[in-house]
Amino acid sequence: MLNPYYWLVAGTLLATHSQAQSVGQLPESKISLTETEAQLRYLASDKLLGRRTGEPGNLEAARYIAEQFQKLGLKPAPGQSDYFQKVPLQISKPALQGNLQIGANALKLGNEFIVLEGDKADISAESVYVGYGLTDGADGYNNQNVRGKIVITQAGSEEARSARQLIAASKAKKKLATEKGALAIIELCSGASFPWNMASRVFNSEQLTLAEGAQAGGLPILWVDNTKNQLASLKEKSQKVTVQSSGRHSIAIDAVNVAGLVEGSDPKLKNEYILLTAHFDHVGTGKNGGQPTTPNDTIFNGARDNAFGTVALLAAAKSLQAQRPKRSVLIVALNGEEVGLLGSRYYAEHPLVPLKQTVFDLNSDGAGYNDTTIVSVIGLERTGARSEIETACKAFGLSVFAEPAPEQGLFDRSDNVSLAAKGVPAPTFSAGFKTFDEQLFKYYHQAADNPETIDFNYLLKFCRAYAYTARLIADKPTRPQWMAGDKYEAAAKALYGQ
Repeated sequence: MLNPYYWLVAGTLLATHSQAQSVGQLPESKISLTETEAQLRYLASDKLLGRRTGEPGNLEAARYIAEQFQKLGLKPAPGQSDYFQKVPLQISKPALQGNLQIGANALKLGNEFIVLEGDKADISAESVYVGYGLTDGADGYNNQNVRGKIVITQAGSEEARSARQLIAASKAKKKLATEKGALAIIELCSGASFPWNMASRVFNSEQLTLAEGAQAGGLPILWVDNTKNQLASLKEKSQKVTVQSSGRHSIAIDAVNVAGLVEGSDPKLKNEYILLTAHFDHVGTGKNGGQPTTPNDTIFNGARDNAFGTVALLAAAKSLQAQRPKRSVLIVALNGEEVGLLGSRYYAEHPLVPLKQTVFDLNSDGAGYNDTTIVSVIGLERTGARSEIETACKAFGLSVFAEPAPEQGLFDRSDNVSLAAKGVPAPTFSAGFKTFDEQLFKYYHQAADNPETIDFNYLLKFCRAYAYTARLIADKPTRPQWMAGDKYEAAAKALYGQ
């Protein structure tokens, strides 16, 4: 009689062999190195000139993605005649001339103040300080009459920590101040959440924004340097303020998201949708890239950020179409992430399938990788699909690392947050890293981020794991749920009626 240990070992080997056979039979295992490498090399090629939103290379990338969807046999999203969702954008150009007089102090345009929004202005009026200027209560207007006056506020809000949040706060202030009959808004920038030198550099330049509902004209909004609290007197008493500005001028820009549908195979579950997203734009060339270039390389190719994630979308499209899962899957290549999450913000307000029927968003984005043995998932512990993600990654020889670089606040910095804010569970599936280190910064938003520096064997594993994760979630009997107490749980309850 054979030793029982023999049967234990043999059984383990047989189980392992069976599992390997099972993985080998998956459509995800048919995703090829040749194809994924070719796709990344094209998307991150010099020909596309860094895929900057609104520029020809970006539109060429969109056409390429749409062609791949068509070749694979994906359908356009319901109600669409093609694969393109138009995203209305505008470029707002900075004011060329301006003067700001506060009491006896004359401030210089571009150095001490900038014009964030507004028409041409020539205004003289008394000032009124209203805190952040976002409410009628004691921490805001406090029943003060501001009609015919210039409103003074603190920049941003208590929660604002990014340029996008600061801009959103300004728009909310503009709406309220306009309703109350104010003539202009001056926001005092202390630098606590957004340093003045950064604010002046970023916002005293061309700004790409959503055109829909934009308020480029109308009430002027000025940001003023108050880093040293040199304008504290504006908070203490009313002063005579004069605002002169040539205003900001806006130009309409064409841009698109690209969306293709894999229809679910289950008669009932096909009416629920898994959303797969990744942004295909990058930062362009030269000074638009925001980082140094060399005479030999002025193109920010964005191989890691985010041709990498875009290729994962295409891989998922191929494998899911080859063997359709139970739920439907809408695959959306998003635009404008690098200029304020514009494509995802537009999609969240104008979804191509109802958000109430969208049960999950698996986003793919990242700064790059420094560990090719792992996939890093931002929101792994929060969004109800940990088991599926870990199973899929393990199948292709990868481990999962949760919540990398927590100090960076990454969950709220990529396109997933636009869906999360609406209540849709939405983690980000990223190339492997645990912390922002020298290896990441060598390529993150650098001209050196070229296809020649990519580990294509790792890209293949990543794409297979991403696509298999999407399949497992699309076939999951129950919907993924936000972790109890998550800050987006309330939005989910409102969305899904839970």
